[in-house]
Amino acid sequence: MNPQYILVEKIERVGLIRFNRPKALNALSPELMDELGQALEAFDADPDIGAIVLTGNERAFAAGADIKAMATASAAEMLLNDLIARWETIHHIKKPIIAAVSGYALGGGFELAMACDMIVASESAQFGQPEINLGVIPGFGGTQRLTRAVGKALAMEMVLLDRRLSAQEALQYGLVNHVYPVEIYLEEALKLAQKLAGQAPVAVRLGKEAVNKAFELSLHEGLAFERRAFQILFATEDQKEGMAAFIEKRRPQWKGR
Repeated sequence: MNPQYILVEKIERVGLIRFNRPKALNALSPELMDELGQALEAFDADPDIGAIVLTGNERAFAAGADIKAMATASAAEMLLNDLIARWETIHHIKKPIIAAVSGYALGGGFELAMACDMIVASESAQFGQPEINLGVIPGFGGTQRLTRAVGKALAMEMVLLDRRLSAQEALQYGLVNHVYPVEIYLEEALKLAQKLAGQAPVAVRLGKEAVNKAFELSLHEGLAFERRAFQILFATEDQKEGMAAFIEKRRPQWKGR
């Protein structure tokens, strides 16, 4: 893989992916999304990586999808080519993903951030779904994840009237985990990712899956999934190590099995 639209690096046990289309405010072109999917899958398969961070630059996380790539498309072309399908890769990644957001996170950029497991924002971050100004609506979960996060009233205002949220408002509504000054937001996101990477890998994987199931299943079904995941973890070496370390008052040494 020799990506042109993203930058990829490993920092200890964290995989860092930076969007690299600064002149286009990191607009999420089909080519960029293809490269992102490949990078995510590579990190997910790498046993030396425990967590992933997605970021842009201080001016923009991503200012939306690449409008030029779809401006003249017909409905049939959108159905047959399914430009949104390449975005689905992020849903299949088993390791935790943190979006480190500064500046604009609009349209598809906001949707991509919401598809991550956590969001660390800079004080300059701005979140919104401005698709209504283009005569369309969000197409990668914006109406669904946003409504679950902030409720119907605010979601309606954001989707139908292009209401934007500041970083502090996003924190207030539970859309982001932390807000930091622009100078340190990425550093803090990487610290959070390193902490995640230091947890028991199998438990992290099942914990992520169980939380996500809360948005997909009924309470009864979700509780059943959680209980089974809890029970399955007692077949892992890490469960034995974690509980032994607790009793012996020492740090556990995770093996990921």
